[in-house]
Amino acid sequence: MTDLEAALRRAVRGEVGFDTTSRALTTMDASNYRRVPLGAVAPRDADDVAAVLEVCREHGVPVVARGGGTSIAGQATGTGVVLDFTRHMNRLVGIDPQARTAVVQPGLVLDRLQDAAAPHGLRFGPDPSTHSRCTLGGMIGNNSCGSHSVAWGTTADSVRELSVLTARGRRLRLGQEWAGAPEGLRGLVDGELARLRTGFPDLPRRISGYALDALLPERGADVARSFCGSEGTLGVLTEAVVGLVESPRARALAVLGYADEAGAAEAAAGLLPLGPLTVEGMAVDLVPSTEGLPRGGAWLFVETGGDTEAEARTRAEAVVRAADVVDALVVTDPGGQRTLWRIREDASGTATRMSDGSEAWPGWEDCAVPPARLGGYLRDFRRLLTAHELRGTPYGHFGDGCIHVRIDFDLLSPDGVARFRRFSQELADVVVAHGGSLSGEHGDGQARAELLPRMYGAETVALFERAKAVWDPDDLLNPGMLVRPAPLDANLRFSVLPREPVDVEFGYPSDGGDFSAAVRRCVGVAKCRTTSVSGAGVMCPSYRATGEEAHSTRGRARLLHEMLAGELVTDGWRSPEVRDALDLCLSCKGCRSDCPVEVDMATYKAEFLHHHYAGRRRPAAHYAMGWLPVWLRWAARTRTAPVVNALASVRPLAAVAKRLGGIAREREVPRLAGETFSRWWRRRGGRPAGGGDLVILWPDTFTEHLSPSVGRAAVRVLEAAGLRVALPPTLRGRAVVGDGTSRSALALLTARRGQVCCGLTYVSTGQLDRARAVMRRTLDLMAPVLETSAPVVVLEPSCAAALRTDLPELLHDDPRAARLAARVLTLAEALERHAPDWTPPQVNLPAVGQTHCHQHAVLGDAADRRLRESAGLAGELSGGCCGLAGNFGFEAGHYEVSAACAEEQLLPAVREAPDGAVVLADGFSCRTQLEQLAGVRGRHLAEVLAEGLE
Repeated sequence: MTDLEAALRRAVRGEVGFDTTSRALTTMDASNYRRVPLGAVAPRDADDVAAVLEVCREHGVPVVARGGGTSIAGQATGTGVVLDFTRHMNRLVGIDPQARTAVVQPGLVLDRLQDAAAPHGLRFGPDPSTHSRCTLGGMIGNNSCGSHSVAWGTTADSVRELSVLTARGRRLRLGQEWAGAPEGLRGLVDGELARLRTGFPDLPRRISGYALDALLPERGADVARSFCGSEGTLGVLTEAVVGLVESPRARALAVLGYADEAGAAEAAAGLLPLGPLTVEGMAVDLVPSTEGLPRGGAWLFVETGGDTEAEARTRAEAVVRAADVVDALVVTDPGGQRTLWRIREDASGTATRMSDGSEAWPGWEDCAVPPARLGGYLRDFRRLLTAHELRGTPYGHFGDGCIHVRIDFDLLSPDGVARFRRFSQELADVVVAHGGSLSGEHGDGQARAELLPRMYGAETVALFERAKAVWDPDDLLNPGMLVRPAPLDANLRFSVLPREPVDVEFGYPSDGGDFSAAVRRCVGVAKCRTTSVSGAGVMCPSYRATGEEAHSTRGRARLLHEMLAGELVTDGWRSPEVRDALDLCLSCKGCRSDCPVEVDMATYKAEFLHHHYAGRRRPAAHYAMGWLPVWLRWAARTRTAPVVNALASVRPLAAVAKRLGGIAREREVPRLAGETFSRWWRRRGGRPAGGGDLVILWPDTFTEHLSPSVGRAAVRVLEAAGLRVALPPTLRGRAVVGDGTSRSALALLTARRGQVCCGLTYVSTGQLDRARAVMRRTLDLMAPVLETSAPVVVLEPSCAAALRTDLPELLHDDPRAARLAARVLTLAEALERHAPDWTPPQVNLPAVGQTHCHQHAVLGDAADRRLRESAGLAGELSGGCCGLAGNFGFEAGHYEVSAACAEEQLLPAVREAPDGAVVLADGFSCRTQLEQLAGVRGRHLAEVLAEGLE
């Protein structure tokens, strides 16, 4: 390997990665398979690709081309050198609106092409659900389709010309009439015309095998089309000319409800004569909530287009009239359509978990049958599942007869793997009996290539092998795919994981307490790799800032998988590779809500840091900011906040302090409040006023010591709403709920003083023993509150999220933790539930800002939206993450990424705000980031409402 790496470094201008991290990131795609490569190369251009092929040919090392790594069948993995086109060869070379064509490089993400084509009223027809991260090269390699294939076909239907390098270095320009055909291909076809005319099923989604029938003379001898779907086994794509289609100016979505899946499937083919753009289907067992959907047990999503909204709606209503439905819904609002489509697009991830939380896997992800036979096929498919005692949730492209499904195979035990093989063989026979294709979209890869003889017969498969030999006589390109395949039950990625649960700190309640199962949640659909965040989404800010796979949620999950496997990452919890990948995780928790399978990388990071630094010296920032509550309480008790502020304003002293504390030199140290929130509360009287419901206002560290004005404002608002406000007890023992101080003589004699804390800073730095101790002390203090029905109002979103999730998951053995978590409310939630008749002051101003990432991911912001609307605060807050993210943005080495995250949505939104707009930022981190990067004062919603009351 050393000689190979050295040779590649001499020959290639792009990055060559033979290190552990580079290899670990490419061991898997979105399939069940895992193969460890020797290294990865990110070529800069076609010359680099040619150089890689030459070096690898000389060393007898195979080459695998890889796009977004979302392949379902294992074809984006390999044991040799992986070519990553997403780093450099990712450009849109040009668009010709008149010719309706575009020239693209293989690493270009589909959505970027769509963005460029949209101003011309054009689009690329095929659109897989992974459109925000899949690449054109990968789509051509798999002949991808997507939901609009009933209107615009497969990728092969949109390909005009392809620039390809063969394994032996020939540069070919593939097109029609044998353009670019390698020597020997035409003679092969001429000798097999009868077989090519009769041996291939005639259906819209036949993706399996090589498309040799595209080389028939009556089909234009289209070499480019025949290359599509070859899964990188014939040549390496370096550039493509693709066709574009006219995009409808307006669209409508008809959602048709049916009693069951079979009814929806049987109805789909009958809707095709109406010319829909999509006919997608899914059943109720795949939908977490049927809210917003018409009545039924299964649905067809039928999209129509037109020059105007009225025309699109008329066509959608015609679909409804033609369909025999239980219920129907027609949506023309683009936002409403996006919401409904998101349910369908996330299915590839949500399908990986059954309703009871058990795991389900690909492998039979995209079989296709003639659309008219779909209903019968689904009934046979369900019967086969039952016979094997398996469960699956079919969904997919009903209009094309293509079904996606994840099945709860047991791929961890020998008996389960044996059942997987038997089921696969029997289902292949069912598909063939219905005149179908083993693959209808994602290709054969390792998952289905072994079964191709059942579909095509041995002689046609032998013809595929001969075609492969014409293109790649040395079997250098992606060997083991399509021809001479590895067994479908070999190289399973689960086989390397530990069989016994790993000893961990968090409870992982959704994964049965098993950390391996939690890591297995990441199936590789790579929604975290989107290059831009839409709407209120958050995940994954560090990937968008760096563009590096290691800093995506998927990349980190891959490294954790390899850490557990112990084959490639051999240092276990001490792994520097995993540590470095997690270093730029902002712990924003965006993946907890935005990832279709709810990977929670913030928790995994805290778990890893706990074990990684066990018994070792930690980074200085862990002590400086992880123990922030202790330092701030010390300053408050000694009343030295003015001294601290004065010293921090002296630049040389501040520079030394930041260096010692591991704080970024670019950061200003926030000023401590002269009077803490609790001290103001006691000075005010320290007792509830009024006669309404009692609410406990949580004095989080940030509100208490850094922005007590937020706490004072919240008291003003809550009391104006008629609620009685109290602070949590500060004495353990005979505490009295309601006074917040418990200063009776008896209490003072029998109790110990303390202050509640959610433990957030300790969790985020992985100091879980300390976090657990702090949380238990908090539960002791809150014991009297838990005996009442009073809610706990938390103003800082990150602290509220920690109480709702980290507390019960870390103290999973203490029932008090779940009880406290259930009590936690945001300010808006408390007002809505406990003062429903209160009318907030009419602020009547435009509002900008950002929904806190933890609020988006854990708490939800529906109540906040309603409160803002009621108060006359108009405008939508942006999504994303502010980039400061608690301790993250203050740590040395994180400033550039932190600032880049803020520049993604937050800072542009503030700069473009209309005059007089209120800048809302409920999180202290968000307000600090705004002040330090933009010189703008952000305000908590409580402050804005309190000002309105005055």
